[in-house]
Amino acid sequence: MCRRCRVRSATFANSLRKPTSRLRKSCAKSPGTPTASPDGVQDEAPAVELVEVTVGFGERTVLERVNLAIRPHAITLIVGASGSGKTVLLKTMLGLIRPRSGTVRLLGRDLAEVSEVELVELRRHVAMLFQNYALFDGLSVQDNVEFPLQQTPAATPDIHRVALAILSLLGLAGNEALLPGELSGGMKKRVGLARALVGHPELVLFDEPTTGLDPIMVEHVDRLIAKARHESEVTAVIVSHDLASVRRLADRVAFLDGGTIAFEGSCDEFFHSELPAIRKLLEVADLPRTTTSTPVADQAPVIELIDVHKAFGDKQVLRGVNLQILPKQITVLLGASGSGKSVIAKHVMGLLKPDRGEIIVFGTDIVPLSERELLEVRLRFGLVFQSGALLDWLSVEDNVAFPLREHPHGHEIRARVTDILHRLDLDAVARRLPAELSAGERKRVALARALVGRPDVVIYDEPTTGQDSLRAFEIDELIQRAQQQFGVTSLVISHDLTSTFRIAHRVAMLHEGTVIAYGTPAEIQASTIPYVQEFLHAATG
Repeated sequence: MCRRCRVRSATFANSLRKPTSRLRKSCAKSPGTPTASPDGVQDEAPAVELVEVTVGFGERTVLERVNLAIRPHAITLIVGASGSGKTVLLKTMLGLIRPRSGTVRLLGRDLAEVSEVELVELRRHVAMLFQNYALFDGLSVQDNVEFPLQQTPAATPDIHRVALAILSLLGLAGNEALLPGELSGGMKKRVGLARALVGHPELVLFDEPTTGLDPIMVEHVDRLIAKARHESEVTAVIVSHDLASVRRLADRVAFLDGGTIAFEGSCDEFFHSELPAIRKLLEVADLPRTTTSTPVADQAPVIELIDVHKAFGDKQVLRGVNLQILPKQITVLLGASGSGKSVIAKHVMGLLKPDRGEIIVFGTDIVPLSERELLEVRLRFGLVFQSGALLDWLSVEDNVAFPLREHPHGHEIRARVTDILHRLDLDAVARRLPAELSAGERKRVALARALVGRPDVVIYDEPTTGQDSLRAFEIDELIQRAQQQFGVTSLVISHDLTSTFRIAHRVAMLHEGTVIAYGTPAEIQASTIPYVQEFLHAATG
């Protein structure tokens, strides 16, 4: 490692132990908050510059005549709807995708004029946090974070200390020896972030750095990014759907719409823009004051957890959980990454057995049931996976029919599939493959597959994670529609407060293995419990 890099890495390691600067809660500059564009920065050459850049795949054009200059030492947020080309734009900046036409300059070099060897050397000054983590499955958490430092010509003896410091800052202390396969999605995201920042690059490209993280951890990550910029002069380009992060971090905002840069300006200018596409995006992102779900009378719970405890080795995950899921209502289970939300869902379906406690499902304690008896219980559940988990080689109608493949009456299968596709407006795409669908259509197909077995309960795993506010709004409407049309009981696992307060009849907040708050959205918003208030405050930016 060069002397300059050693000094910068040591400075960064020391900065991790200093108190963090206050993050902005609005675009207006807060007292004492350093500006990202100090005097004279505008005169520096852009860290990245795209001039009339067009990118396409086959007959499809994704980016068209894009012009964008990334100011050095500033944080630029790239905002836009899902599928608008934001990730393609980042990869084009890094030279991972070659444009059809136009010029891409990275750290002053025209990428069309550099050799492959020169491009590799140029990328040593750049880090990228990929949306899908891109961790090495065979390396531990600590080894993944240390990897970029070990690729330098002369390793520094501070590698372990720097890696451990950033892991601790991101709440990963004690997990250093785990493999990626043993981590939750939110934990993987934090490991990827640590690896991106630990090498102290000049430029960092973040593709959805906070997707899958709870609001408190999102604010923590934003603080870390702000610190890297303020104290180490890092230039950051961030693709994000999180408008709270935009308010806290953005010096410049670029809005991508229809493959072009429809807006580029300051954070204040973005939030006050009259561009219709921006106004629509901002309006649906506002935190609802009351739920829009149709009121349903309370009845005896269809699912009840009574003093449920669960540990994995020495790690106590559930610490006396008490929770009621009321029939034909939407209950949202809210909490931080790794708080045990998915563990509760697995207990409810009988996929895990508690160390102690009762789990009453459809009037029966399922804890003592045999595997065969549990199978009958599980047939009354539908599950909508976060990724959709569609089978790529099957058409839409075959994907939806898949759970009924052992049904004895083929004509009834066809009737059920036709009915559910019609009710979810999927008739026109019935014969298409998943790759030919939009993201919204894939979500509807996943829901159709969960509903075709006519379940009593549908569990949704982070349905709005990774979606822009418009797409999240559509998914929320879909969940409400399923509850109203099919009369199902819905359990939604989420970090998304906007979605939660829009759709929930009841909200349960999980913290440190126990339900600390339970009630209507209005009751949760009025709670005086400190952690609940911290969660709400972080989500609103």
